[in-house]
Amino acid sequence: MGSLPFFSFNNYWLCYLITAVIAYLLGSINPAVIITKICTKGKLDIRTVGSGNAGFTNVLRAVGKVPAIITLVCDALKCVAAVLIGGLIFTYVANDVSAVCSDNPGEIINIGKYIAGIFCILGHSFPLYFHFRGGKGVVSAAALMLTEDWRVFLMILGTFLILFFISKIISLGSIVSAIMYGPYTFIITFFFDFNGMNLWYVIMSTASALIIGIFVTVKHKDNIRRLLRGEEKKIKAKD
Repeated sequence: MGSLPFFSFNNYWLCYLITAVIAYLLGSINPAVIITKICTKGKLDIRTVGSGNAGFTNVLRAVGKVPAIITLVCDALKCVAAVLIGGLIFTYVANDVSAVCSDNPGEIINIGKYIAGIFCILGHSFPLYFHFRGGKGVVSAAALMLTEDWRVFLMILGTFLILFFISKIISLGSIVSAIMYGPYTFIITFFFDFNGMNLWYVIMSTASALIIGIFVTVKHKDNIRRLLRGEEKKIKAKD
């Protein structure tokens, strides 16, 4: 299983803390709020219109396609930046650990990426700069998936696209994709990466994906209620 005890909070608490704080502060930058205010010259707060969600879909419906695309790109980039910084910080941990044990440095770096991704999504949903009222973290979660493991990202993307093309409902694809993030991560890490020495990584990566998936799903609780009532809006061609 590798030398999991080495990788303790007591030994590397500062790396955990710095990664979490930087990721949360980056996540707290909410492009949906900022871009909407710029496009409407300060007249509109995206959190007071439509679904009230500070994210891509609500910007698309309330402001327009171009602001929505800019929002999507910025949401993705801030999470990519946070994840890359988390990986860079945990490179120090990996180098330190690899000198005394046989654990795979790449897996340790990936744990740093997961920590950064989780706190970036928390920042996006509960932004420090915007009174802790943010979005649902779907785009940020997708950016984490792509940065962390492209194989899982492709499985998630395929799931989302199939459901969206069938239903034309973004939230349905987002919810199911979030639910499947943990299982897909387990499938990839256990059946393709597991070599008998790194079970701890399979467990930690799957647990991290489950946490993110559950969080994003819970943030969609209102959408789930509307889906069950058959009231969730579809994306139409004119949108």
